[in-house]
Amino acid sequence: MFQNRAEAGEQLADLLAERGVEADLVVGIPRGALPVARPVADRLDADLDVVVSKKMGAPHNEELAIGAVASDGSAWRNDDLIARLGVEESYVEREREQTAQSAREKLRAYRGTDEPPDVSGRRVVVVDDGVATGATARACLRQVRGRGAERVVLAVPVGSPDSLPALDPFADEVVAVETPPGFQAVGQFYRDFRQVTDAEARNYLDR
Repeated sequence: MFQNRAEAGEQLADLLAERGVEADLVVGIPRGALPVARPVADRLDADLDVVVSKKMGAPHNEELAIGAVASDGSAWRNDDLIARLGVEESYVEREREQTAQSAREKLRAYRGTDEPPDVSGRRVVVVDDGVATGATARACLRQVRGRGAERVVLAVPVGSPDSLPALDPFADEVVAVETPPGFQAVGQFYRDFRQVTDAEARNYLDR
């Protein structure tokens, strides 16, 4: 149990340092990851930036993710779920385009540009405040890898023991402080899991 995201970031930073992880760049997934990513970037003496992705919702159930799309349009699709639900390809493509646009708008709000941070040839640590299904993390990792990062590490304070192993193919290393049994939601492992506003999250980038 973490007191808040800042404490979780300190513990994650300690674990990464203990494991000898080195980074040129730490990227947090807005909004909740920025308070976690700041102490990680400070500890690893790395730049801090953002990587943005958003979930694609299923028809008539936006909370059910059939995939996720990063700001550059790169996507991860849950093809098994898409087939099981009988989702038409036209819907998936339309949802991908709309979700990519939304992710670009979020990126622009943080960086002032549609262009993601330059990761080419750099060692990159992707940070989130936790992993439940891992949909958004997959899309972010795919984008970072696809844009030429030398090494990609996913780092989270807490993650589902069912979902985290499925992320191994998307990163060179996956690091989590806790992978507790009985995982239901990320927020259950934080005493303070209040929503982070965009303004608050941007403050972590400005330090």
